[in-house]
Amino acid sequence: MATTLAEGDAAPDFDVETDRNEHVKLSDLHGEWVVLYWYPKDDTPGCTTEACGIRDNWQMLSGEAKLFGISPDSVKSHQKFRDKFNLPFPLLADEGHQVSERYGVWGPKKFMGREYMGVDRTTFVIDPDGKIARVFPKVSPAGHALELSDTLRELKSKR
Repeated sequence: MATTLAEGDAAPDFDVETDRNEHVKLSDLHGEWVVLYWYPKDDTPGCTTEACGIRDNWQMLSGEAKLFGISPDSVKSHQKFRDKFNLPFPLLADEGHQVSERYGVWGPKKFMGREYMGVDRTTFVIDPDGKIARVFPKVSPAGHALELSDTLRELKSKR
């Protein structure tokens, strides 16, 4: 499955709850750079590698954009994941996967011969005008934080 959204498209708006029991509405972040990184499941090996990489580079990333992890897990699951790994950024609960569907990252997957529905590990960088500035499909968890930092600096220098 591949996202149907491309660079230059308007980023679909959403309003979801965070691991901090707050709501995030994308349209409220107009005027800021936003990073949305989708991951399949809290506290699994690849998702932990990706989240901890972002955590370890947080000082560098936090000044560049508002960054959010998003998965179909519940607020309670996100809270446990955040606390276990001391994650400094909000995790968005997309329990009904409506936001994932709007961004084209929800669909059939296969693992060990079993087919199921799930999230494709994908990251979107959204510019201050609410347009998708960069899409990272099929993200490799290790090193993604540095890739994001470099991309944000590059994109911001072109504005």
